Amino acid sequence: MKKKDPYEALRYTEFKYFLAMRFAMVFAWSMQFVIIEWEVYKLTKDPLSLGIIGLMEIIPAIGMALFAGHIVDQSEKKSLLVKCILGFSVVSLGLFLITVPSITKDLSLRNTLYTIYGLVFLGGLVRSFLGPTIFSLLSLLVPKKTYPNAATWSSSTWQMGSMFGPATAGFAISIIGVHWSMCLVFTFSLFALLFLAKIERKPILNPKIGEPIFQSLAEGVKFVYKNKTILGSISLDMIAVLFGGAMALLPIFAQDILKVGSEGFGILRAAPAVGSVITMILSAYISLNRKAGIKLLAAIFMFGICMIVFGLSTTFWVSVLAMFLSGVFDGVSVVIRNTILQLHTPDNMRGRVASVNSIFVGSSNELGAFESGLTAKLMGTVTSVVFGGTMTLITVAYTGFALPSFRKLDLEKDVENLQNGE
Repeated sequence: MKKKDPYEALRYTEFKYFLAMRFAMVFAWSMQFVIIEWEVYKLTKDPLSLGIIGLMEIIPAIGMALFAGHIVDQSEKKSLLVKCILGFSVVSLGLFLITVPSITKDLSLRNTLYTIYGLVFLGGLVRSFLGPTIFSLLSLLVPKKTYPNAATWSSSTWQMGSMFGPATAGFAISIIGVHWSMCLVFTFSLFALLFLAKIERKPILNPKIGEPIFQSLAEGVKFVYKNKTILGSISLDMIAVLFGGAMALLPIFAQDILKVGSEGFGILRAAPAVGSVITMILSAYISLNRKAGIKLLAAIFMFGICMIVFGLSTTFWVSVLAMFLSGVFDGVSVVIRNTILQLHTPDNMRGRVASVNSIFVGSSNELGAFESGLTAKLMGTVTSVVFGGTMTLITVAYTGFALPSFRKLDLEKDVENLQNGE
């Protein structure tokens, strides 16, 4: 096997602009979501309201996902991505305006919340196109043999944006307030457009342009269902995120349990991403491809353990450590899953496969937020998090015993074949 070059993908200029664009977008999006969470809980003091934020994003994200995948596969990727970023900019500008103190004061609480939820809903529509478009564009910027390395750097950039966005949001809320924090979000969306302008338009690789939409959708779903490697990895991650995640409840932990304010909230929100970034950067040097199935199962199991520890903790730095380690193990999961998707997805189906993935994994973040808010309302906040972590452990144990072929998953040969040009 050829010697691994950890910077292989970074030697392509357009890919570097792609990473800068992706960082700006993820930074802006994660910062915006944290600001919304903080403001809504501050206004309502109701954990269910945090769940509704997730529900407002998941409805359009799931409802439009498959259709978005079809459109992505039929469209030129750069032009479509420009439209996605412009759509996000409109949403962030709307949130900037609705958080003007004089407007917030004049509007009733109900009208303010409905406006925020409505803008989040529009953001969900944008998101249904954004993820598949970015996934598809990446494969057009580097040769196939570079896909695994490019996927690692792309995932690392996503996690860096997820790390710095929430941390910046927490401190920005404290220093300049919610309103001007939203102005910063809007500014970063404009930066994303500037970086994207440096990338040339790419050819459409789908040979079935004009294919009937429902035939196209059925083909995409059928492909994922038949590919047990892809189906198993995204299903397992979906369950972990759906039940095991506690991100939506962090405003409650920060304000009512740990009592650490917006700065502590920003640290808690960023801690998982810090862990993920460290894992992903290391994975550029140390391969996770050998015995990938066992590593994926172990990582998600340890993620569940971290969530239980976080739920039970009443000490701030223990909670931060638990969230940090959850990010370390989640990073392993993300790297392996993204490598599977890049290696096993044909070029002409990337939009549709990415859309199915977004339903399973991406949207499970928002559905998980709703589940967390609902269970916190019914069980209490701490019990809700411990319950979710326990469900993750049970799911991993069942998958490990029920699917022995998944335990034996090894990606080393696939990577070798790409590097050898096969």
